[in-house]
Amino acid sequence: MTLSKATLEFGERMAEAILGVDRRFRAESGDPDGLVVVNLDTGGRYRPADFPTYQAARTEFAALARHAERLPEPDRRVYYGELCDATAAFIDWREERLDFAGQLRRFLRVPAEPASEAAVDSLRAELAALLAEAGYQGPLAARCAAWEQANRVAADAVPAALADLMDEAWTRTECHLLPIPASRSDGMTVTAVSGVAFNARCDYLRRTVELNTDPTLTRPALKHLAVHEGCPGHYVQFKLRETLHARGRSAADSLLSVVNTVSSSVFEGIADAGMAMIEWDRALDDRIQAVATRYRAAIGTQAAWRLHALGWPAGEVADWLRAMTLFGGEGWVANRLAFIGAPARAVLIWSYWWGERVVADVWRQVRPGDQAAFLEFLHGRMHSNRSIAMFDEPA
Repeated sequence: MTLSKATLEFGERMAEAILGVDRRFRAESGDPDGLVVVNLDTGGRYRPADFPTYQAARTEFAALARHAERLPEPDRRVYYGELCDATAAFIDWREERLDFAGQLRRFLRVPAEPASEAAVDSLRAELAALLAEAGYQGPLAARCAAWEQANRVAADAVPAALADLMDEAWTRTECHLLPIPASRSDGMTVTAVSGVAFNARCDYLRRTVELNTDPTLTRPALKHLAVHEGCPGHYVQFKLRETLHARGRSAADSLLSVVNTVSSSVFEGIADAGMAMIEWDRALDDRIQAVATRYRAAIGTQAAWRLHALGWPAGEVADWLRAMTLFGGEGWVANRLAFIGAPARAVLIWSYWWGERVVADVWRQVRPGDQAAFLEFLHGRMHSNRSIAMFDEPA
């Protein structure tokens, strides 16, 4: 899994180029979150390239794309080629030359369409069957409401409950998956927040999971969040990126978490596939939660499509979401609308819809004896939906 010297050197140039676009975007847009939402290079070893104009950045990424074609590793040629195009697409979008469908195709490399009605209907049918197995009867919305009420955690008890589940997730990750290269004291703490545009967020640099207590929260939902934001999700992802880079086993651009790009689906997919990876998804309530999570990702894409591609007013989109959601209540509707309403984050909801299936499909094909090598391949390199499937391809 060791990367070539040529690729490690290329990664340094790529990191500085991405940071340069991030700096230009922040300066001209005023967006405080930027394109690079997490920079693990806290010492400032890699400096932003100087791009006085977006055209200067476009020229650099065209040169990087040509350079990427000569890298020794097949998966790196694929990934970096797609990353260069995604960044050029971001520049096109900033210059108002890329529509919403184009963002999906070139930022995330996914089909420019929402989850299909057939997929949503299938998820609703799966939910109905699982809830019937759990003993719930009646219309689907009533079954979901009853299940949610039976498993609900009071808002004031949520932070402590999530902290306990994150501790258990740490134990299961080390038992079933890999050793975490840190002590538990390095792990995440929980802070309750309200009125934000997310369900939960891993602020890795501050070692804090910000948990939105506005939606109705259940213990299975908190279990999912413990895995997604903590172990083996985002905390472990960032910890391994730092560690592998320090050991010279990953490229410098792995220190950057970039929004709305070709790595987005895999990034979220690692977090969402974590329940299966640590074998914590067997109970019936967890199976119900897994389908509920996929369902909400599906209708999230449909809502975003209505808002940005079809031009529905935000109020009508909110009413549609309110009618479609089966879990979470008004707090979930409000944060989803805020999430998909941010122009610089609008297509990101598709990474949740595509991510789990992309990562889980590859994980199921990895032979048990190859899992350790695959995990280094997964975490030691940034990946697109194509490159993650190239684990067995020789350099």
